[in-house]
Amino acid sequence: MHEWQVWFIAALLLFVAEMIAPGFWLLSVAVGSLAAGLVSLVLPGVVAPALAFGAGTLLSLVGVRPVLLRLLHRPGRDIRTNVDALAGKVGIVSTRIDPTTGKGRVLVEGEDWRAASLMDAPLEPGTRVMVVRVEGTTLYVDKET
Repeated sequence: MHEWQVWFIAALLLFVAEMIAPGFWLLSVAVGSLAAGLVSLVLPGVVAPALAFGAGTLLSLVGVRPVLLRLLHRPGRDIRTNVDALAGKVGIVSTRIDPTTGKGRVLVEGEDWRAASLMDAPLEPGTRVMVVRVEGTTLYVDKET
């Protein structure tokens, strides 16, 4: 097997591995391997392909990766997950929410959460509420209008 074939096989395997691993790190190394494979087709030896590998990887890390990350993670497209995704959802009070003690529970999307009311009046079980904000595992709710 020729040296250029080894570089191309490494590049192919790294491209495939990039599909599994996030972050475009392996993609940059794959571009470096591809560059080394192209150079080893023209120049025999180890030094020139190794330099091409290093240069290709660094240039890809500096030039290609930031562009791809900007395209993939555009500002304003934050995806809220876990408990942060509950803000803005509607739930039903399952245990009376008393504003003086700050204790109560609310059922949101099938899960029972600790809740506190933003209102001065207590919220009785069965009342529909909207989650205004989340702090830790406590949902701060307001009566749905």
